[in-house]
Amino acid sequence: MTLLDAVILLVGGAFAGAVNAMAGGGSMLTVPLLVVAGVPGVAANGSNRVGILTSNVASFLSFRREGKTVDPRVLLPIVPPALVGSLVGAYGISQLTDETFERAFGLLMIPLIILTVRKPQVRTDADPWPVTLTATVFFIIGIYAGAIQAGVGLVLLAALSRSGLDLITANVVKVIFIFLATCIALPVFILDGNVRWGPAIVLAIGLSAGGWIGAKLAVRGGEKPIRIVMIIAAIALALRLIGVL
Repeated sequence: MTLLDAVILLVGGAFAGAVNAMAGGGSMLTVPLLVVAGVPGVAANGSNRVGILTSNVASFLSFRREGKTVDPRVLLPIVPPALVGSLVGAYGISQLTDETFERAFGLLMIPLIILTVRKPQVRTDADPWPVTLTATVFFIIGIYAGAIQAGVGLVLLAALSRSGLDLITANVVKVIFIFLATCIALPVFILDGNVRWGPAIVLAIGLSAGGWIGAKLAVRGGEKPIRIVMIIAAIALALRLIGVL
């Protein structure tokens, strides 16, 4: 890792951490940036989880400092199936070759960018799903979080739109969900040797700083300019992964 690579990961990580705290999608930037910095695809996916873990801790602490918390009972139908799903997803994705993962990730970024543009709205008047359906949905989201992680915050907000939570509370639930899913997925990548600790730690520092700032922006409603820049950067990095640039 060169000095330029470290600067790119630090600055890009800070920007992505802010995006993750406000809604999600920051890993659309960080995983490709790790690949650009010379980390193989599957290892980039694993290394990214170190920063995701630390940035979600920073975001949660920042939300708490702003007085935003969550009733633990809200998490009960969501977290257990998500943790099982995360383990399944992390193991499955680790079996792919680097080239296959990079191309698949680049193609996946296209619908994620569309989802970013058409960001899900959390409805406070929605009828909640039955418990069985809730568990099934969050098990599937858990698989995705363990396997890919990028954009899972956007997917979560879409699912949480049926929860009756307000947007800020839904964001806090999202942060807790991703933290716990990452706690399950990260050891799988570590045991498979798919974490490059140097780039991972540099990225984690940037993501954590951005996560702290992003949580404050989410409370104050300052996400629009950051999201526009993120979309442009994500398009360029997606084209890079699929070999167009």
